[in-house]
Amino acid sequence: MFHRILIANRGEIALRILRACHELGVEAVCVYSEADRDAPYLKLADRAICIGPGPAKESYLNISRLIAAAEVADVDAIHPGYGFLSERAEFAQACRDVKIEFIGPTPEAMGRLGDKVSCKLAAKEAGVPVFPGSEGAIEDPEEAVKVAAKIGYPVIIKASAGGGGRGMRVCHNEVSLRSNLQAASTEALAAFGNGAVFIEKYLEHAQHIEIQVIGDKHGNAIHLWERNCSIQRRHQKLIEEAPSPGLSRETIRPVCEAAVRLIQLAKYHGAATCEFLMDAKQNFYMLEVNTRVQVEHPVTEEITGVDIVKTMIRVAAGEKLPYKQSDIKVNGHAIECRINAEDPARGFMPQPGKVEMWGVPGGPGVRMDTHVHPGYVVPKFYDSMVAKLIVHADTREQCLDRTARALREFAIGPIKTTVPLHQELMQNADFRKGGVDIHYLERLLKAEGR
Repeated sequence: MFHRILIANRGEIALRILRACHELGVEAVCVYSEADRDAPYLKLADRAICIGPGPAKESYLNISRLIAAAEVADVDAIHPGYGFLSERAEFAQACRDVKIEFIGPTPEAMGRLGDKVSCKLAAKEAGVPVFPGSEGAIEDPEEAVKVAAKIGYPVIIKASAGGGGRGMRVCHNEVSLRSNLQAASTEALAAFGNGAVFIEKYLEHAQHIEIQVIGDKHGNAIHLWERNCSIQRRHQKLIEEAPSPGLSRETIRPVCEAAVRLIQLAKYHGAATCEFLMDAKQNFYMLEVNTRVQVEHPVTEEITGVDIVKTMIRVAAGEKLPYKQSDIKVNGHAIECRINAEDPARGFMPQPGKVEMWGVPGGPGVRMDTHVHPGYVVPKFYDSMVAKLIVHADTREQCLDRTARALREFAIGPIKTTVPLHQELMQNADFRKGGVDIHYLERLLKAEGR
């Protein structure tokens, strides 16, 4: 086991990793930007090191500063968390170059699965269903038109190197395809440093199903079943739950097994999430692989009892997975609400500023993952998420009711958050019935003029 780990992240995930380190008897070193200087979790760290100004490119995205901090602190390993540099193969390689263990996949495995074009080729090799589309990156508009004509409209342009909706365009005809191709490439280049884009068939109505997988350095890999992430806006998830409502274990099992085949093919170790879309006939197609821990990993932890962050650390240290597939059982139902500092009534406008009122819910089956406290100032530099409310209960109906109760207890102000929207959704008849598609929330908001 490692002696000392540097946490190359901030906020709730930094605190989550810090707690896992301490439970394993490992020292935790936190880095912070000047904007996060007063974060209270830094006091829990064994050491805290400032790595630069507030803007992420000058701190949390600066590889040389992170490596310098790791060397000064004499750490054995670096945990990247999610976001920032967590899926950048050059960061994993930089750790390898200075003989510091990167708690995640090798640069080779990350490169193969993190790039959507190469991942699609690997998926085909592993027998994992993929969307019909271009075989590789597309630069020539005429080639794009030919591919679209073959697979049929609508199609979607995607960035090869990224996610989160950036570099992504849905096209319903040739005119739209031609006009959006360069725009998507330019956006992808600005966001990810890679302007490569490709084209796939687009599903108008689908559920977003993702499979949590984890592998070790000895060739073992298992899945921890699925999460449903269909409640989203502009490709950003707002609510995640598990198990997926309305889908039997027999329906989900082939999707899970496909995900395991893919990461074993890539010789992957660490946690990963294989994302799929499932149509109304329950056909599934791979979207991408996230080569890191997910924001919504607590949902899976609640229904399986597996501590994903601690397991990541253990396998990075060379231990074999402590579980076999037969050990993984689904227990009850879990829901996660992402609480963002955004105003849903004003187009989800970000709400940086001081949190003067802060009261978190509690009670049986309620978990809060957050770094916020009274007096905390939400910085303008980073993602707007301020907390994750995770609720577990025996059944989905009980879980929905418990989540609604917990949301009523939540007190935060004067900044606006997405709590009122989550409260509405917990009472929404369609959502409570289950099986809504990935565009349901956007249709709902548009119908209400939001």
